[in-house]
Amino acid sequence: MKESVLDVLMYLFENYMNDEIEFDTDEETLRVELQEAGFRQVEITRAFEWLEGLVAMQDDPSIYSGKTTGSIRIYTAEECEKLDIEARGFLLFLEQTGVLDHYTREMVIDRVMALGEDEIDLEQLKWVVLMVLFNQPGREAAFAWMEDLVFDEMPGILH
Repeated sequence: MKESVLDVLMYLFENYMNDEIEFDTDEETLRVELQEAGFRQVEITRAFEWLEGLVAMQDDPSIYSGKTTGSIRIYTAEECEKLDIEARGFLLFLEQTGVLDHYTREMVIDRVMALGEDEIDLEQLKWVVLMVLFNQPGREAAFAWMEDLVFDEMPGILH
């Protein structure tokens, strides 16, 4: 039995990212398929809530419009508990290389916090970044780079 919200999200992403699927119109069918794949109803519901939260953030870019480029992100104690030094360094690397901007970085951090996990490892973080970039207009090159990193397991350039 699969138990993580992120597992549900990864399953949906891997199986439907190339399909033009509307989660709202076919949600019940997706729920049934996810249950048949071994996911628990509570995790399925939390995954759909996570996706709704992502859509809400994408629909309202003014949430982080006050941030300026070149600023330094100070993580809260709660964020540091979920994102270890390696994960925070990876986010900084992605921002410095232009894969993330301040807006998408904040979306990633928000969605990590919304997962409800005690800690997020680097591989899980890569998936969250990929999901955030998936529908971001003008971020197609960044998405393609992250997609290669996640699916081809390219060696990182951090070391």
